[in-house]
Amino acid sequence: MASNNLTAFPSSESIAQRTSLLHQAASKRILILDGAMGTMIQQHRLTEEDFRGTRFANHMDPLKGNNDLLSLTRPEVIESIHRAYLEAGADIVETNTFSSTSIAQADYGLQTLAFELNEASARAARKAVDAISTPDRMRFVAGALGPTNKTASLSPDVNNPGFRAVTFDALVSAYKEQALGLIAGGSDLLLIETIFDTLNAKAAMFAVQEAFDEVKFTLPLMISGTITDASGRTLSGQTTEAFLISMEHMPLFSIGLNCALGAEQLTPYLETLANKAQFRVSAYPNAGLPNEMGEYDQDPSAMAAAVQPFLERGWINVIGGCCGTTPDHIRAIAETAQSFAPRKLNSEKNTAS
Repeated sequence: MASNNLTAFPSSESIAQRTSLLHQAASKRILILDGAMGTMIQQHRLTEEDFRGTRFANHMDPLKGNNDLLSLTRPEVIESIHRAYLEAGADIVETNTFSSTSIAQADYGLQTLAFELNEASARAARKAVDAISTPDRMRFVAGALGPTNKTASLSPDVNNPGFRAVTFDALVSAYKEQALGLIAGGSDLLLIETIFDTLNAKAAMFAVQEAFDEVKFTLPLMISGTITDASGRTLSGQTTEAFLISMEHMPLFSIGLNCALGAEQLTPYLETLANKAQFRVSAYPNAGLPNEMGEYDQDPSAMAAAVQPFLERGWINVIGGCCGTTPDHIRAIAETAQSFAPRKLNSEKNTAS
C-alpha cells in the first residue's frame, strides 16, 4: 500500500459540514444519482493512445478498456462526463473508480497506481461538483468502490471448489488503499457498489472502517448490491433480505440495488428493502435488459416511466441509473422524481407521529 500523509486529507470540520448538508438534502427530496460512466466513455471512441497518454506510452500491457486510467491520462473527458450528469440534475456523482483497486488493476500491470487513481478520480469529480454547486443546492461526490474482479466466496476453478483466487485480508488491504485515496481526493461519501459477493462487501466495509480510524473521521456510507438474475439472489447466493441482514450491522446512509436488471425486474427485490431496511433505500437499475448485441435499448422516457412506481410507492431516497444510462436518462428520472417525496425512515415516521 502506498504511504499516505495525513495532512493530505480534508479536515474533519469540512467533512462534518458537507455530511450535514447531505443529510439535510436527503430529508427534503429524493436525491438523484448519476448514470453510467462506461456508457459515456464509449461514446468518446477513445483509442489505445488515449488510454496510454504520454506517461504510459511504453507500458508493456494493453490499456484500452481500463476506464479508470483515464482519470490520469484524459481527465478532461471524465470531468466532462461528471458535468453532463450534474447539468442533467444529478445530486451525487460517482468517481471513475469501479476497478481502482490494486487487485483489479493487476490485470493491466498497474497495481501500484491504486491510491493515485482513486485520489485523481475523486479530484476530477470534486472539481465538477464544486463548479456547479450553489448554497441552495449542494452536489456531492460518491467515492465508488467496485466489487473487484475476484470473489472470496466462490472458486473460479470448477475442478477445485475449495480454491479461492483472493483472501479476505488481501481484499481488506486493497479496499483500504482505495478508500484512503477516495477520501484524500475529496469524496463526500463512499459507495460500495455492484456487490455480487457479500464476503467481498464485508471486506470492503471492514477496510472502510479501518480507513476512517486512520483519518479520524467518517463519511456517510452507501451500499448497493446486485441481484444477478430471476432467481432473486446475488452471485454468492443471498436473497435480498439476507443481503440486508448481512450489511445492517454498520450505520449506513443508504442500502440499495443496482446493475444486472432493469427497473421492472428489480421491483420485488426493491420492495423487500423498502419494507425492511432501517436505512435510506437507493436504486440505480440498468436501462432495461441488454439486447442480443449486449446493448441497452430503453430510452429515457421509458426508463423514467419504469422507475415511477418506485417513487409513487414511497420506496426511494436515492435514484439513478447504471449500465446503458446517459445524462438524458438521468434528466428524465430527475424530472419525474421531483414530484414525489423521499421514503421516510422509521425515526422520521416516529417524529412525525
